[in-house]
Amino acid sequence: MSEALKVPTMAEMMAAGETPDILFWVGCSGSFDDRAKKITKAIVKILNKVDMKFAVLGTEESCTGDPAKRAGNEFTFMMQAMSNIQVLNAYEVKKIVTGCPHCFNTLKNEYPELGGKYEVIHHTQLVQQLINEGKLKVEGGEFKGKKITFHDPCYLGRANGEYEAPRSVIEKLDVELAEMKRSRANGLCCGAGGAQMFKEAEPGNKEVNMERAEEALALKPDVIATGCPFCNTMMTDGVKYNDKQDETQVLDVAELIAQANDL
Repeated sequence: MSEALKVPTMAEMMAAGETPDILFWVGCSGSFDDRAKKITKAIVKILNKVDMKFAVLGTEESCTGDPAKRAGNEFTFMMQAMSNIQVLNAYEVKKIVTGCPHCFNTLKNEYPELGGKYEVIHHTQLVQQLINEGKLKVEGGEFKGKKITFHDPCYLGRANGEYEAPRSVIEKLDVELAEMKRSRANGLCCGAGGAQMFKEAEPGNKEVNMERAEEALALKPDVIATGCPFCNTMMTDGVKYNDKQDETQVLDVAELIAQANDL
C-alpha cells in the first residue's frame, strides 16, 4: 500500500478504543494477486476520500472457505468459516464490505447459519450508496463519452440479484453503457465461478472466457468493467487472446471511480 493510503487494522482501532463503521474484507485475490491489489487500492482510495471509518483484519483475515465449499470439501469450509466467525464476532463486527463477489456471497448467505450474522455489501453497492447520499461526487474524467460494457459477476448477479448498483455507478461517469447480448440474469459466466481459472480447460473447441471476451469485444468498448477480481483476470486474458489490449481496457468499477476522480 502507498504511504498516502490509510488502512487501519481492527486490532489497531480496538487498541485505540475506536470502533469502525465497516470492515473491509479484502479477500485472498485482493490481498495476494498483483492485479487485484490495484482494485483493493482503488476501494481504499474511495473509502479514504469519503473519510469512512473502516478497518481491515490484516493478517487475521483468512480465506472465507468459498473455494473449498464449491469443490465439495464441506469440512474444510466449515473449519475456515468457523475460524473467521470467531475472529469477526470477537471484534463485534456488524457490517462488512467486500471487493469480491465470492466472499460477498459466502459471508452474506453461508455464514449466518454458522453464527456469523453480519450486514454484508459488495463494494459497488457501497459506492452507489455513497453517491446517492451525496458523500461521493463522481465525474466522467478520462472516461467521459467512452463506451463501457459491464460483465455481470455470477455471485453478484445471479446468486444475489444485484445488477443495478454497478451499472448505476458506471452511468454516473457520463459514458455510453453498452449491454452485451447475454447480460444480467442471462449473463455468461467468465469461467472463474466454475473454477476454470484454476484448472485445465474442459473438453471443447473454445474456453468460456474467450467466448465471453468475444461477446464484449463485439461491442467495440473502450472499457470492459468488472466487479470481481476473478472476472477481471478471465476477461483480461480473453482480451489479450484477441490482441485487443491496446484498444480495450479491463477495469473494476472501483478503479473507474478512483481514476475518474483522480484519487
